[in-house]
Amino acid sequence: MKKTAILIIMLISAAALLCGSSAEHAFADTFDQVLLRWTKWEKKVDRDGGSIEIRATYYSAEYIEAMIQKEAKDNLWTQSEADDYKYKFLSTLRLDELIPINIKFINNGPTMYLGPFDIMVKMRIGNKTYKPSDYDRRFNFKFQGEKEGLAFFPRFDEKTGKDLLKDVKSVTLEFSPAVSPLLEGRTISFVWNVADDNPQKLYEGKAASRLETDRLIKRLEKLRKDKAEEESKLSAINGEIDTIQKRLDELAKQ
Repeated sequence: MKKTAILIIMLISAAALLCGSSAEHAFADTFDQVLLRWTKWEKKVDRDGGSIEIRATYYSAEYIEAMIQKEAKDNLWTQSEADDYKYKFLSTLRLDELIPINIKFINNGPTMYLGPFDIMVKMRIGNKTYKPSDYDRRFNFKFQGEKEGLAFFPRFDEKTGKDLLKDVKSVTLEFSPAVSPLLEGRTISFVWNVADDNPQKLYEGKAASRLETDRLIKRLEKLRKDKAEEESKLSAINGEIDTIQKRLDELAKQ
């Protein structure tokens, strides 16, 4: 009886291990599939064997969530640790104002000179193009081999505040032919379908509350600064009104 019970326990344990292994494999496949959906790449090779490969990953809500889940699983984080990582990660990406894209160059050809990098890459949204609002400054230095970093593009129109991705089906990232002589004057373009992307899905739970708190504090600080400036202007106007009124009173007595 005891042997039978032990055998049953061993079988249950083995099954659990197999299920766990299968689940981990399935999750890895899912993350890899998500990564493939949001990563574009192109490679050029010249006659002498020199090559340049460019990879770009669009930080969609789906990709970011998959990455956070993968990090949490790989590091065996508690929910609190996962929330803290999500908060820091989303704060770095600045999704509430910018569109982040990870860019990687693998240069096995002539030395690349990409500085200033903001003239080497642009994002096309509709019929307009936009330069990076910010980017990894390491891109400005000449290099061979690998170089990787983030480039951030505007999410809102600078003048009107309009959401640039509203009702937009796709965005295009374009690299100038000047990136490398191996491109032979050709522009490299990557297109992503962003119609169903919704970064707001990420702003849930404790991490979202902390991010909203940060945003509201920044907004409050700006409003207080604006208020102080307006009050200063109003004070100056009131002072001028008093000066003019006093002079009018003096003239009326003459």
